[in-house]
Amino acid sequence: MKKLTFVDLFAGCGGLSLGLEQAGFSPVYVNELNKDAMESYLMNRRMHFPHLDKYKSYDIKEAIKNEAIFKDLRGKNIDLVCGGPPCQGFSNIGIRRSYSVEKRQLPSNHLFEDMAYFIHEVRPKVFIFENVEGLLRSKWTKTGDKGEIFDDVLTTFRKIPDYEVKYKLLHAKDYGVPQRRPRIIVIGVREGLIASRSNSDDAVEAGFLPEPTNNYPDLIDVLSDLVDENFEYGGHTSIYPNPVQSDFQKYLRTKPDGNIAKKGDALTDHEYSNHSARVRKKFKAMIDNDGDIPEEFRTKKFAQRLLQKEWDDRGPSITVTSLPDDFVHFSQARSLSVREWARIQTFPDWYQFSGKRTTGGIRRAGNPRENIFDREVPKYTQIGNAVPVKLAEAIGQHIKNLLD
Repeated sequence: MKKLTFVDLFAGCGGLSLGLEQAGFSPVYVNELNKDAMESYLMNRRMHFPHLDKYKSYDIKEAIKNEAIFKDLRGKNIDLVCGGPPCQGFSNIGIRRSYSVEKRQLPSNHLFEDMAYFIHEVRPKVFIFENVEGLLRSKWTKTGDKGEIFDDVLTTFRKIPDYEVKYKLLHAKDYGVPQRRPRIIVIGVREGLIASRSNSDDAVEAGFLPEPTNNYPDLIDVLSDLVDENFEYGGHTSIYPNPVQSDFQKYLRTKPDGNIAKKGDALTDHEYSNHSARVRKKFKAMIDNDGDIPEEFRTKKFAQRLLQKEWDDRGPSITVTSLPDDFVHFSQARSLSVREWARIQTFPDWYQFSGKRTTGGIRRAGNPRENIFDREVPKYTQIGNAVPVKLAEAIGQHIKNLLD
């Protein structure tokens, strides 16, 4: 059967794409500005989708000037265009790092307009825009109206002719992901293709997005097989220290050829931060005190959270960000490795990441007041910025069923 086709704009390291691919879609074109994130995207697809080394772009603003791109994609009758423009100016973390610059002045906050133009030119059957929950509350200026940016985003997408547009705030935990991670999804369906089940703006009620499955795993079932009792700070574990211990780990350790990684097989990106002696003591005390930070280790600036082995009745309460120091491992006095970070985003272990492990300061955040918009995107940040693979797969499978 002919596979459905899609274009991923602002693709990052490829979480959204991977979920769609697992649902049966094939990527025909990719756009991503950062070279490390783009290389992460491509290196995992060269075997099955080698054409992407040619059919790609970095700067969306240059891409939309190229009529040849649109002509080629229109000829392919694309099924889906998706993307999540950078959200630095919309997220709570991004607000703290935007150096008091008004959101209207941040160029990245207007990329949704370029995405809308791309969709208008390509005319896919379906489009998906995804972004952070903070977009729903964001104001263009300090004196603006709460939510005015999202109103502009929604209006822009609804101006594209011949699409019915709905939206919904989804939580990744409702779709098999071991974290809360709220994301706003705007979905447009070409008129005449699918009958909406509701006049409501709610995309789930309308049948455009999937109903929750609520099948999230506990973190013990996500990470326990990676616990190396002989780990060293500043070192790394290069082979699986344990056999599979849960069905979810079986999924994570399944290679593209269908084989499941065994104890002793090669493992990548499982390196450990070289925490100071004081930080190690703090983390150990947190483990011993069920997450409480003893008074002697408390600071005004920042306080980590101890990860729970098992969720309480409310389910996952965390959201992975670009900072690995946010959380402490549930049984070892350390922050999570890149591989563990990726697992919480439901990337399988075969998926590789290009670039530095981490970075900091202006290299990661930029400085809009100095017109410094280029930012390094190390592995932790690439993963933290990604759409959880399992969430993307659920959305992709639903859209595939609708189009079928």
